[in-house]
Amino acid sequence: MADNQRNTNPEHNRRKNPYKKPININIGIIIFVFIGIYIVYSLIAYMKSKPIAGYEVKVGSLTSPATFTGLIIRDEEIVNADEAGYVNYYTREGERVSFGDLVYSVDSSGELAEMLKSANSDERVMSNEDFNEIRNEIIDFSKDFSAERFYPVYDFKYSLQGMTLKLSNLNVLSNIGNMSSGRLGNSVRMKNAQGSGYVVFNVDNYEGLDAENITVENFDRSDYEKKQFVNNELVASGDPVYKLITSEDWKVIIQTDESTAQRLKEEGSVTVKFLKTQNTCIATTDVIKHGEGTFVILSFRSFASTFATDRFIDVEIVMDEKTGLKIPNTSIVEKEFFLIPEEFADVDETNSEKATFGIQTYNDKGQLATQFVSLEIYDKKDGYYYVNAPEIDLGTILIKQDSNQTFTASKKGTLIGVYNINKGYADFRQITIQYQNEEYAIVTPNSNYGLRAYDYIVLDASTVKDNDLIYQRETN
Repeated sequence: MADNQRNTNPEHNRRKNPYKKPININIGIIIFVFIGIYIVYSLIAYMKSKPIAGYEVKVGSLTSPATFTGLIIRDEEIVNADEAGYVNYYTREGERVSFGDLVYSVDSSGELAEMLKSANSDERVMSNEDFNEIRNEIIDFSKDFSAERFYPVYDFKYSLQGMTLKLSNLNVLSNIGNMSSGRLGNSVRMKNAQGSGYVVFNVDNYEGLDAENITVENFDRSDYEKKQFVNNELVASGDPVYKLITSEDWKVIIQTDESTAQRLKEEGSVTVKFLKTQNTCIATTDVIKHGEGTFVILSFRSFASTFATDRFIDVEIVMDEKTGLKIPNTSIVEKEFFLIPEEFADVDETNSEKATFGIQTYNDKGQLATQFVSLEIYDKKDGYYYVNAPEIDLGTILIKQDSNQTFTASKKGTLIGVYNINKGYADFRQITIQYQNEEYAIVTPNSNYGLRAYDYIVLDASTVKDNDLIYQRETN
């Protein structure tokens, strides 16, 4: 019975039912933990993200050059040999000579040719000036060489050959007094220039050509031949031995269509770039017509010696200068949009780049309903708005306001544009390209739905997508 009696000892009860301490939750610590996790996540996301290079749009200009192959005409005088013999030259092709300067010699016996050959076989140390002259000739040729245009190789060959023989012959000539004058006797005649000009050692039957009798056939290079004069060559009396370019004035004739010719004539003068040397020069312009050909005459008063050995030359003419917003080609992207008829849009009077569209949806009860959404407009052409938004997809049905007329989104069109990042995300803006070269494009400024000066755009459009948040890295 005593066992069944209830134990009323307080100490015993406390040991049997120990006190449980309540859990104390510190809200501040939890908040700081979440903030720390967010900061770490943001840092990791930022470190993994690729910084987007931005480009500030500015007003600029580009030129639109046109390339032509021109035919050179100039004042040329052919010099003929007055006696037969072996010819040796002592002037480099393209050099200017004055009246009385030594140009070549004629050896009727051939003994001088043997003496020159023997002298040239001896070892000779070139001066630094001689070496630099040959080196520069090689560098100029290799810089402009193209396998598709092989004919300049022959010009280079003759030029280099003439240069080296000239240097050798001048060395022999300086010591000719030591040679046996008895051996030479009267067989060698030294020939001096009878006028001043630039010496050229070739003829091509174009020497008598002038602008008044130019024809289309003159530009046909398939049958073009140039006779090159070389040292130790036997000539007959009356044969041409060299020619002189007697004036600094020269012309390049190009073939064009009538509209281009008229534009160039109206310009009066144009900037011409010689593709062979990359030099530029101002030329005055005139136009002539012969038969079916329309020709533009480009007149120059410099660089006559530079192109003394050329008959045909490639030139580039700056014809137009386009001014507008200058942007890199890497910023340009092509994007697809849905085309929505303009009558299905209610344009915002305060913001012409937004419009309200009625989209057919279903409510919670499964009944047809109309949802009105404000969407961005990217362009308007031929009665259609260019729209791109998650609310519109293939097959979306749009309802014309105050009407039962519907339109199913299916037709698409493309726009050329860039990604504007003024607001911190990639926002497509359409552009109208006026002119484009290999690096930049000139686009129309202040166009509807387009760009403004000092907007920021993505430098490389391939690095972003629509509405991407931008960690911008400025580049200009």
